[in-house]
Amino acid sequence: MGSERAEMRKRQMQVHQEAAASVLQARHRMGNTPTNASNACCFCWCCCCSCSCLTVRGEDETIQRSTFEPRTEGTTNNCDESPKPTLEDANSWAVSFERVMKSAAGRSCFRQFLRTEFSEENMMFWLACEELKKETNKIVVEEKVRQIYEDFISILSPKEVSLDSRVREVINKNMLEPTSQTFDDAQQQIYTLMQRDSYPRFINSSMYADLLKSLEEEEEEEEVPPPEP
Repeated sequence: MGSERAEMRKRQMQVHQEAAASVLQARHRMGNTPTNASNACCFCWCCCCSCSCLTVRGEDETIQRSTFEPRTEGTTNNCDESPKPTLEDANSWAVSFERVMKSAAGRSCFRQFLRTEFSEENMMFWLACEELKKETNKIVVEEKVRQIYEDFISILSPKEVSLDSRVREVINKNMLEPTSQTFDDAQQQIYTLMQRDSYPRFINSSMYADLLKSLEEEEEEEEVPPPEP
């Protein structure tokens, strides 16, 4: 068992290094080669090594990182703090996972639930892929692909999502020519994971039940006529 794990880890590291090399080649073709690209043993953008050049990234890269950080939808663990859904909207979430993901309030509330299960990175990755699909500028697409890889695919990232070896190999091939569809297979796999694993627990959670109760009470209060003077 130990040898199998070591071999898998070795294979994953090789995949990441190949992907890093392909991105560096792509950036060179686009005239956006990083200053450390000539160092063949270092793939700093995906944190695959701990060499000294990790400490000398330029300010422009720091700005780029903040620019392409996935957008968030709520930062608390209470659905009441999410974008306010109607009772009808919230009730529809129990019909299907698709209803949750099509609703801004649904995504926000579900994300807050994932946070309680320490799997918020799944929604963060899915949202980042959605943002990537909207981009048409090749330079921006390349940078967003690099950032998503570093944040959610790299085995050294604290926000690494769970993907099987087949999908990781697909990503590795796609990184040769980064496009807005680079992570399509991975996004679908994470969507399916959330649908099968986390969604049923969300629907049966106290968080969802409390939200429905709160919305029902608000609706009842609105229906009660004000007392006569």
